[in-house]
Amino acid sequence: MGVVSDFKAFITKGNVIDLAVAVVMGVAFNNVITGFVTNMITPLIGVAGHENFTALTFTVNSSTFHYGSFINAVIDFLVIAVVIFFLLVRPASKLEERRKARQQPAAPTTKTCPECLSTIPIKATRCAYCTAKLES
Repeated sequence: MGVVSDFKAFITKGNVIDLAVAVVMGVAFNNVITGFVTNMITPLIGVAGHENFTALTFTVNSSTFHYGSFINAVIDFLVIAVVIFFLLVRPASKLEERRKARQQPAAPTTKTCPECLSTIPIKATRCAYCTAKLES
């Protein structure tokens, strides 16, 4: 019975559920970006010469290499990277900067003894290391 309860505890942890949601959202996001690249970006690039990169191939010793599919994959990757950077990474960085700017620095809890340069509690009136009397 311990294994079943351990498994139940593992599955119901927040980070496992968050990971599952992230994977599903990633797949959905990938489908959107792939559709965007296939239907919008590739035809724009196709104006320069090729409308369908998947048809681009070459053959060596009866082996066919579909380098057009690789070009599509590279374009997909670059568009996804640009979208993630501008829609997720950059705004998150800006929010983090604003959050840090609003935080006040924590009050110090230690000070340095002027005699022996040891770190001691801020409320100490005498150094624990050299026993020097400290001013408040």
